[in-house]
Amino acid sequence: MYSIWKRLFKKDASLGLNERILQAKGFNAPAHIAIIMDGNGRWAKKRALPRVAGHHEGMKVVRKITRLSNKLGVRTLTLYAFSTENWKRPKSEVDYLMKLPEEFLGTFLPELIEENVRVQMIGDETALPLHTLKAIEKAKLDTRNNDGLILNFALNYGSRAEIINAVNQVLSDAKSGIIDGKVTEDAFTNYLMTEGLRDPDLLIRTSGEIRLSNFMLWQLAYTEFWFTDVLWPDFKEEHFLEAIEVYQSRSRRYGGV
Repeated sequence: MYSIWKRLFKKDASLGLNERILQAKGFNAPAHIAIIMDGNGRWAKKRALPRVAGHHEGMKVVRKITRLSNKLGVRTLTLYAFSTENWKRPKSEVDYLMKLPEEFLGTFLPELIEENVRVQMIGDETALPLHTLKAIEKAKLDTRNNDGLILNFALNYGSRAEIINAVNQVLSDAKSGIIDGKVTEDAFTNYLMTEGLRDPDLLIRTSGEIRLSNFMLWQLAYTEFWFTDVLWPDFKEEHFLEAIEVYQSRSRRYGGV
């Protein structure tokens, strides 16, 4: 899978982590990176641990990658934390996942504030437990004046539902006379949950799965994809830099020549 990368970046890969960070920062760093963080459960199973242990370990990786993204000058980091389909998982696992925002933000929020990171969320808030929503809302409120990296959590998010809701809102606004005439792509994006954010430049998915799993189907139309077999709890700064280095080697033509 990585033979092309090894050929293109063999010299760079031999550099130390700090040198690679400087190089990635200095040359066409993606402005918006989206990550499907996959493999927590399999990581735990391989170690004969409960699935929640994988989620706990994965939270530590979120912290590391957020720090590195901020250091690289990435403007937005969107993390697929919980999908609308994840409610099908065992109740004990879902309950634990709903507690993670409290645990993560409870310890990491002071650093996010200090590092000028702004917390946002996309997804259906109405189905979230009150304690989960309170943790997210506090983080959004406490970081609202920060103008650095946007740490955007996709929580109880499903792209098909997002698009359907946007279409229904367009129809409602058209019926009310708020909009008149044809709806352009630019106008439609204002009805999506990612309003105000640029589309992702790079999508990373861990654990060897090669699918989008109902994630940002509209927004990923011209995004560069990078897949790895590494499970999310094992995902390191070096893997993140590898994805960026591959991204930097590609030519984005948006349908042109």
